[in-house]
Amino acid sequence: MNAITLLITTAAAFLIQPLPLATMPLQAASNLRGAPPWPAGTMAEAAADQVYKVGELVIEAPWTRATPGGAKVGGAYLKITNTGAESDRLIGGSLPTATAVEVHAMSMTDGVMKMRKLEEGLEIKPGQTVELQPGGYHLMFIGLSQALQQGHPVKGALQFEKAGSVEVEFRVAPIGARSGEDGKKEQHVH
Repeated sequence: MNAITLLITTAAAFLIQPLPLATMPLQAASNLRGAPPWPAGTMAEAAADQVYKVGELVIEAPWTRATPGGAKVGGAYLKITNTGAESDRLIGGSLPTATAVEVHAMSMTDGVMKMRKLEEGLEIKPGQTVELQPGGYHLMFIGLSQALQQGHPVKGALQFEKAGSVEVEFRVAPIGARSGEDGKKEQHVH
């Protein structure tokens, strides 16, 4: 059984109702290199460089993979830096085309890849940067009502225990992408 099949099979068991989220306006900042938030290039390319801020947390480059038609789950990845003096936790989120967005971890145990929901969320300690990436911590989009399509960014929200909610846009990389940079040149927006 390959990792994608394991991911899809395991995630299907976690269908729950979405978390009620307080909505906050989108808070996007320029990328950390000082360039404008929408540099030259396509809008989809810019989404990979987008930086968001909520409270003392900085969220960078949210991305997901395209999913085949009929898939009910998908994974999403990003980087979170806590610039504050107190810990916070990523506890979930929302996506208009998913019934739930959960925080998950993958680990290897006795040669078997296992995935589990982090019931208390993912802690981001003061001064710490945490990367959600394939094969490790990630967000699970559960109960997808439509496929995620390469080149068509999707908007959603992340929910933190203390900082609250922040709207983000996930760039959609090709099926099987190993990073948010995979297929970046092929991205386009209609």
